[in-house]
Amino acid sequence: MSGSFRFGRIAGIKIFVHWTFFLLIGWIFTMHMMAGRGPAAAAMGVVFILALFACVVLHELGHALAARRYGVATRDITLLPIGGVARLERIPRNPRHELVVALAGPAVNVVIALFLFIGLLGAHQTQLITDFAALQENFFVQLMAVNIFLVAFNMIPAFPMDGGRVLRALLACRLNYARATMLAARIGQVIAVALGVGGLFVLHNPMLLLVALFVFFGARTEAGAVQVTDSLAGTQVQEAMMTNFRVLNADDALAVAAQELIHGSQQDFPVTNGDKVVGILTRDDLVAALAQIGPERRVGEVMRPNCSVVSATDQLEKPYEMLRAENCSTVPVVREGHLVGMITLENILEWVMINTALHRRSTA
Repeated sequence: MSGSFRFGRIAGIKIFVHWTFFLLIGWIFTMHMMAGRGPAAAAMGVVFILALFACVVLHELGHALAARRYGVATRDITLLPIGGVARLERIPRNPRHELVVALAGPAVNVVIALFLFIGLLGAHQTQLITDFAALQENFFVQLMAVNIFLVAFNMIPAFPMDGGRVLRALLACRLNYARATMLAARIGQVIAVALGVGGLFVLHNPMLLLVALFVFFGARTEAGAVQVTDSLAGTQVQEAMMTNFRVLNADDALAVAAQELIHGSQQDFPVTNGDKVVGILTRDDLVAALAQIGPERRVGEVMRPNCSVVSATDQLEKPYEMLRAENCSTVPVVREGHLVGMITLENILEWVMINTALHRRSTA
């Protein structure tokens, strides 16, 4: 994800932290200081946030490791101020598999909460039984409460929360995947509207309105993506790929790439070394390189190496998922190792629009 830096690796999965996460840390520290609680309390506030986000990472690892069990890899996990995002290569289409993957994250928070409760019971047994309120300011009690909240919030049956995926998986046991997604998305949008109305007019809590908007548009995005994916079934990449395009060599000067960009409509260029595709040069990378290192440097120095490629006979769904999940805008297409085309998200969506229009005409 743009604006993130690598923090480490757990179970072979790269962990990234978005730069805005540090704004949250600074804000927490500042709020404690402005409230007159002192540096020690402010530091503990930061420690609590770090502990909370450690639980978020474990939550996302739960999804990732469950997905790995079904042969679905996780590209990375990124921490944001609003939570964490595990980028799975794909969502399992088998409803039972999706159900396990969706429940794995909240299950981790349940285990953490139980572990904290058992620890608190051992350390404060009398107070937990007779005067639980006396422990409300306890660090571990608060962490336990937050994990319980994470379970409850994530199990709201609406996309993009885990509960929405659980609902779809259950519906997909009886309906086809696209129909199950549409129904789950509509239920989620109804819940979003109820949250928004309740937050604005009943509880007078504007945060609930923001959550409602997040849920509403998340449901619409998920439904739209699955509709497109479903329409691609049975279609090969070669039916939608671009075949009229320009290719750069890794040894070409950036000036050559700049001329190709100026005099053509192409924005991203596959880069070859002999017959082998070795990278992609994007318009943004080219412009940045021209400003920083000059037009005489080589394309191979600034291209994005080791780019993913697809075969011309692959299902069109494959590059669509790649383009949505990865930080790339173009995927080279090969046939028997030779570059024969390029595929972009725009290509795919145009193919969908044209075929939808033709289908409507044929059924009119």
